[in-house]
Amino acid sequence: MTEKLIPFSHIRDDNGKKILAQAQEVVMPANTTVFRQGDSCQNYFLVLEGSVKVLSRAENGREIVLYRVQSGQSCTLTTACLFANNKYPAEGVTETEVKALIIPMKAFNDGLQNSADFRQEVFDAYGQRLSDIITLVEEISFGRIDVRLAKALRQHIVGDMVIHLTHQTLATELGSAREVISRQLKDFEHKGWVKLHRGSIEILNSSELEKLAKTALI
Repeated sequence: MTEKLIPFSHIRDDNGKKILAQAQEVVMPANTTVFRQGDSCQNYFLVLEGSVKVLSRAENGREIVLYRVQSGQSCTLTTACLFANNKYPAEGVTETEVKALIIPMKAFNDGLQNSADFRQEVFDAYGQRLSDIITLVEEISFGRIDVRLAKALRQHIVGDMVIHLTHQTLATELGSAREVISRQLKDFEHKGWVKLHRGSIEILNSSELEKLAKTALI
């Protein structure tokens, strides 16, 4: 069983505890917009339960999922906007019901200045999430779409081996075009690795997908 992450569990100093006392828990239904591109950032945001996808949308309407914020994780863009007092450059939407912890901007800034424990936790979380985004950029820029698609399919596999995602959803997640993803899925189907259905993908050979997913992204 995976150990449940406890946010700010290493904060011991009094200033840090005062900051946490100002935090509030909120609950948001699935498909709720947490923030929009151009919004001002007013709170530090950390997910306790559930999942939020952060996506960027081009002028032509094309979307790409930058990353997901899941249980025990903070939002990289929120932290960056608080650091620089900038507006959001992307959009955040809940994928499931989400329970989150929010800390007002003033309290967040006070914590950075006056609590070494709070500052360390924020920087550690920010550094890890930033590394994930850099990896995503490298994969989009240099990665093979077949490898990235195999990796995405593997990540979405659940017990019944049926993934309830459309080709467009996968294209958005991978920063590609729907036609490219459909063509690659057809190739996987021809190889006997998957079977395509309307609105879902049945996994027939997860071991071959896993083998491809581990291929060097060149």
